[in-house]
Amino acid sequence: MSLVEIALIAIGLSMDALAVSITLGLSVKRPTVKEIVTPGLFFGFFQALMPAIGYFTGTYFVNKIQNLDHWIAFALLGFIGGKMIKESLSKEKETKEQNKNPFQLLRMLVLAIATSIDALAIGITFAFLKVNIIIAIIITGLTTLFISMGGVKIGNMFGIKFKSKAEFLGGSVLIILGIKILIEHLFLN
Repeated sequence: MSLVEIALIAIGLSMDALAVSITLGLSVKRPTVKEIVTPGLFFGFFQALMPAIGYFTGTYFVNKIQNLDHWIAFALLGFIGGKMIKESLSKEKETKEQNKNPFQLLRMLVLAIATSIDALAIGITFAFLKVNIIIAIIITGLTTLFISMGGVKIGNMFGIKFKSKAEFLGGSVLIILGIKILIEHLFLN
């Protein structure tokens, strides 16, 4: 597999992270450098970690993972998306504003895992094709890092004008993304 093919796979894998990063950017007034970099680091790390795990685990767990990965991603994205929609509709939003941090550790961890589960199967494919896994995970991780950072900034440019509508839209995007993952695995595989 060529470097161009690996880069294209990395870009494809990072699209879920991009959608979530845009959603995160929608939810803040003006993102700090930390808020721009944090999703990139989380998503980039997990997008690199999952193919490595898949590569080294090989085919032993492939059937079990393929049967559950879409349900896990669907549940996690649906839960977080639903919570965002609920918060966007809340009348007490202003009083809760100081408690709400879309970049909190647990939320970032859940989102990073949810958006990188598909990369596990790619790692197994890399093993079958005898791809240099070190190069593949570096390209995948860095691609996702930079795409996610850009996503936060893009989302923020749109979110400044439409804060609560943007948060509602962002939650909807996460739910739709979860449904898309579920449909792809149930009907298109």
